[in-house]
Amino acid sequence: MVWTLEDYPASMKNLPDVTRKKAIDIANAMIDEGYKEGDTLPIAISQAKEWHENASEEEIEHYRKYGKVTTRSSESKKYESNPERMEEGEIVRPHEDGWAVESEGAERPSNVFDTKEEAIKRAKEIAKNKGTFVTVRKKDGSVQTKYTFDED
Repeated sequence: MVWTLEDYPASMKNLPDVTRKKAIDIANAMIDEGYKEGDTLPIAISQAKEWHENASEEEIEHYRKYGKVTTRSSESKKYESNPERMEEGEIVRPHEDGWAVESEGAERPSNVFDTKEEAIKRAKEIAKNKGTFVTVRKKDGSVQTKYTFDED
């Protein structure tokens, strides 16, 4: 199902307009990638709220005016669908450009950060949304620590 500004899930009805618009874009992209509807909604809403909290007023206003409700970005079309990533934990590992966050078994990181702390924070957010876990690796590749986020 593709959602629009006129036809969206009831769970998005109380979101501010621009946050709802962002959540619809995120959810549509996830559905297009093969994720189940029930898995996409809490993640899309959470990420849209986080985006709104962290975006500048200029970014929000630009998105309000020019952002479009889309089914999939051209960037995401380059990569194959990976709905199985919903059950996999996140890994924080050294990367040539800093510290990478990636799902177990992924071919490429979802994010790369300058600091390990930033990477751990993002990995925890993802794992908490998915109800999985984070494995933090040291520079030598060995396991430093693990965090578990069970779905409740």
